[in-house]
Amino acid sequence: MAQQQQSSITIEVSNVEPFHEPSQLPTSLQLTFFDLLWLRFPPVQRLFFYELTNSPSFFYETLVPNLKKSLSLTLQLFLPLSGNIIWPIESSKPIINYAHGDSVSFIVVESKGSFKDLSSNHCEASQRHHLIPLLKTSHEKASLISIQVTLFPNNGFCIGITTHHAAFD
Repeated sequence: MAQQQQSSITIEVSNVEPFHEPSQLPTSLQLTFFDLLWLRFPPVQRLFFYELTNSPSFFYETLVPNLKKSLSLTLQLFLPLSGNIIWPIESSKPIINYAHGDSVSFIVVESKGSFKDLSSNHCEASQRHHLIPLLKTSHEKASLISIQVTLFPNNGFCIGITTHHAAFD
């Protein structure tokens, strides 16, 4: 397949917080021995393609708000996924920690790329990199999950999910 130029526009960069924070849930989780094995591995990246022939207004006015609401409700049940991996000074191992206000990065992009080509079995992985969000990382902490939803007007959309290997294996 010939290399094609991918043109996309970032429509929205936002953060989705848990719907509400139940006070009974723990705000931190210890990483297990098996989690620690994956601590420095590259993130796991997944793409899900969906056909959608509705107008872009349906996507922006109905689909995106529903995806955000669904994510918010899910994070309520899996609160630590909104948090970060941190390494407290007093600890010998890093932990997953949720602090009030932590959230998941949610990016909405519109692409002029070919939905048919990018969702095919013959597409090179390098042509799909723009569909995958980056995880926020610093010396102090690393996000656990980041989501990007990319619209291909009148053809479909793609949900790209990047997850920290240590938290999801």
